[in-house]
Amino acid sequence: MNRLDKICAVRQALKDGRPSIGSWMQIPHASVAEILGQAGYDWVAVDLEHGAISVAQLPDLFRALELGETLPMARLAQGNSKDCKQALDAGAGGVIVPMVESAAQLEQVRDACRWPPGGIRGVGFSRANLFGKHFDRYAEEAQAPLLVAMIEHIRAVDHLTEILQVSGLDAIMIGPYDLSASMGLTAQFQHPHFEATMRRIRTIAHEHRISSGLHVVLPDPAVLKTRLAEGYRFIAYSIDAVFLHRSSAAPAVSDQ
Repeated sequence: MNRLDKICAVRQALKDGRPSIGSWMQIPHASVAEILGQAGYDWVAVDLEHGAISVAQLPDLFRALELGETLPMARLAQGNSKDCKQALDAGAGGVIVPMVESAAQLEQVRDACRWPPGGIRGVGFSRANLFGKHFDRYAEEAQAPLLVAMIEHIRAVDHLTEILQVSGLDAIMIGPYDLSASMGLTAQFQHPHFEATMRRIRTIAHEHRISSGLHVVLPDPAVLKTRLAEGYRFIAYSIDAVFLHRSSAAPAVSDQ
C-alpha cells in the first residue's frame, strides 16, 4: 500500500468537504485488523488510549490493515513526543490526539509528529520507511502525517478558534462522553446545553473550513446518515468489540 497516497486522499476529501469514514479497533489481534482492513473503510484508528494494545503490537496490526488498502491511524494515549514517535515509526499514517485543550498543546504534538524541517521528531530507520529501504520516500510523508485533534473538554470549546487555526490540522473529532462530563452532564447527550455546545463546535469548525467529526459507536447506518446530514465529515463507525458483541448474542430458541 502506498501510505502517502492514502494520506493525501483522506486529506483532499476533507478539504473538499467530502466525508472520510473510518472505524476503530481495541482488540489487540492482527486477524481483527485484517478483517477491518478488508471492510472498505478509508482508515482504521488503533486505540492506544483505551484499548489493551502495546507499541510492540502496532507493526503487525498496521500490516494487517494495509493488506486491505486501509490507512492505519493511531489514537494516542497522550500527545507526548514518545507516543507520537513510536506510533508513526511503526507505520501510522496519522494520529488522533486526545484531550486537546489549546493551540499551544496541539502545536507541540504537530511538531513531535514531523521530521525536520517541519518539526522536531527524531529521524531514523523504522518500520515506517522499511528500515531505511524507503527512507527518501518516507521523508515526504514524515513532513505532514494526518493530524486530528479530539475536542473532549469545555475548555477546548472555549479555545476552539485558536485550536482550529493551528497550521497542519486536518480535522477535529468530538469526544462526547468526556465533553459532557466536563460540563457536569455525563452522557446526557440530549440535554439542551450539550446539544447547543455540539452545534457551536460544528459552526466554528465550518467557519474555519476544518472538518469536524465524531464516533458513531453503535453501528447504525441511519445514525451515520444523520451525522453526515448534520455536517460531520470525519467519522469513526463503531468499534471492533462492538461489532462483535452486537452480532454474537445467543439467539432465542423456542421449545418447539
